[in-house]
Amino acid sequence: MLCFPSSGLHLLPHHGNSHSPTTQSPTPDLLHNFNTPFELKQVHAHLIKTNTPLSTLPLSRAAFVCALTPSFAYAQKILERVEKPDIVFWNSCLRTFAEGDSPIDAILLFYKLRQFDVFPDNFTCSFVLKACTHLLDILNGRIVHGYVEKLGLQSNLFLQNMIVHLYALCGAIGDARLLFEKMSQRDVVTWNIMISQLVKRRDIEGAYDLFSRMPDRSVRSWTSMIAGYVQCGKPKEAIHLFMKMEEAGMKPNELTVVAVLAACADLGALDLGRRVHVYSNQSGFRRNVHISNTLIDMYLKCGCLANARRVFEEMEERTIVSWSAMIAGLAMHGQAEEALRLFSEMIQIGVKPNDVTFIGLLHACSHMGMIDKGREFFGSMTRDFGIIPRIEHYGCMVDLFSRAGLLQEAYEFIMNMPIKPNGVVWGALLGGCKVYKNIALAEEAIRHLSALDPLNDGYYVVLSNIYAEAERWEDSAKVRKFMKDHGVKKTPGWSSIMVDGVLHEFAAGDESHPQAEEIFQMWGKLLQKIKIRGYVPKTSVVLLDIEENEKETFLFRHSEKLALAFGLMKTPSGRPIRIMKNLRVCEDCHAAFKLISETVDREIVVRDRNRFHCFKDGSCTCRDYW
Repeated sequence: MLCFPSSGLHLLPHHGNSHSPTTQSPTPDLLHNFNTPFELKQVHAHLIKTNTPLSTLPLSRAAFVCALTPSFAYAQKILERVEKPDIVFWNSCLRTFAEGDSPIDAILLFYKLRQFDVFPDNFTCSFVLKACTHLLDILNGRIVHGYVEKLGLQSNLFLQNMIVHLYALCGAIGDARLLFEKMSQRDVVTWNIMISQLVKRRDIEGAYDLFSRMPDRSVRSWTSMIAGYVQCGKPKEAIHLFMKMEEAGMKPNELTVVAVLAACADLGALDLGRRVHVYSNQSGFRRNVHISNTLIDMYLKCGCLANARRVFEEMEERTIVSWSAMIAGLAMHGQAEEALRLFSEMIQIGVKPNDVTFIGLLHACSHMGMIDKGREFFGSMTRDFGIIPRIEHYGCMVDLFSRAGLLQEAYEFIMNMPIKPNGVVWGALLGGCKVYKNIALAEEAIRHLSALDPLNDGYYVVLSNIYAEAERWEDSAKVRKFMKDHGVKKTPGWSSIMVDGVLHEFAAGDESHPQAEEIFQMWGKLLQKIKIRGYVPKTSVVLLDIEENEKETFLFRHSEKLALAFGLMKTPSGRPIRIMKNLRVCEDCHAAFKLISETVDREIVVRDRNRFHCFKDGSCTCRDYW
């Protein structure tokens, strides 16, 4: 077997005589599939012996097997003997390393190349920058950026975009922005990089500033901004931008569809959601599981349980997200038994639940007062599925006990939790204290809440209302004064309704709507009709120390009543009316809506802060337990 002398490398063909000692030639496989420097040397020796050109050797493979070994110099000598620049073969190695499981090897090879004075080119820099991006390695990224400047590659837009992306991805958004502003040329990719990274940092104003300055916009540009608005809790702006995108003649892709559907879900924009659903099917997106899951969520949050179920049933492939979304949606709509049935079906076909699945199940039990089932599911999480309960699961259990009036059990459950209770947990107990008028436990809950979530107005309002219901007006006033002194402002209640694609919002006692007078007249007519059916205003829900007739007037101007009156005025007979409310629906509105649904023969769907109420034929799906 031929070996190279330790004194040097014989790279030129060797012309030996016929009497020279013979060696066993490498197998044909080894000629092209050598895996170590030693095997490469065997092949090389064979080429020299048989006077075969070096170009026969797979040179990229020769570089790869020696790249990070002491034989680097050996491979480099080989590559110097061929016509192509040696950097071409090293770039092939860099690309393999950068796109493989160990991108750090690309960076190590880059430094090895500089050590041996191998001159890098734009491809070299691009592959090393890709490795730095995978590793979020801004330090080596800055070094490569320096080489780009020194080599005069600043005009390479692809490299400049990679550097901007690396800086932004690593959190150096200021450096990314500085380089962006200094670039002599930019393409749509450059703008999109900056916009998407600003969106990820929830700098939606900065992102929109760049978006508005873009000379040309791609579908990705529009989608990034629409998704950004959704993520920042601005669904109205997201939908408005989508309308502009359509006007610009841009065709939404699958990511756009997901973002717009999420905005429709947040806003209750059912008509637009349905239109996007049709577009999605026509565009061949029916098999996209992410879109189907978002459609389920959209229909559920718009109060269309049947539509959500239809999408779910038509899915060719369902993930745990699909099952969990349906279970949670059924729970929100008061269909606890159906939620539990669906869970059983899921288990039977071998789908393993996750922690989100159990949040939906516990909500279902909580909304329907299924105490024993709730306990069973909570225990089953760890025992049967190895899922460690999170703070959300403990919150569900406290809510379950509190809604059912088991306040002492809820309190003891909190005190025995293995993790520290948060504001949601204590808030669930506080909500139960209001329903069951337990002042002592309410004061205990607020003591913890004032430390955990001192600026949450809802907790103080509940305590103030608990005092007011007990006619402890002085204590109620003290809580309100505390809020004022500490700058805690009460969140105003509002209700909204979408009519002909336009969102109409109402606040309690709102007279600002252009048709306010007609709305009040419509409510007056409804009031007369439901009083005949036995409606008596529940003035006890007005927790103000005022006269009874003033309380009635206050009740009749609740935001959900105004939204309902407007909906009846503006929607065709027989069409369901869908209202969204940011707070819990009050007992008086709940009682009135049941009677109105029967009086006008309309289905009324109200989505409040916690769940859906579907009023039909004089009853509600919540069964008066909410």
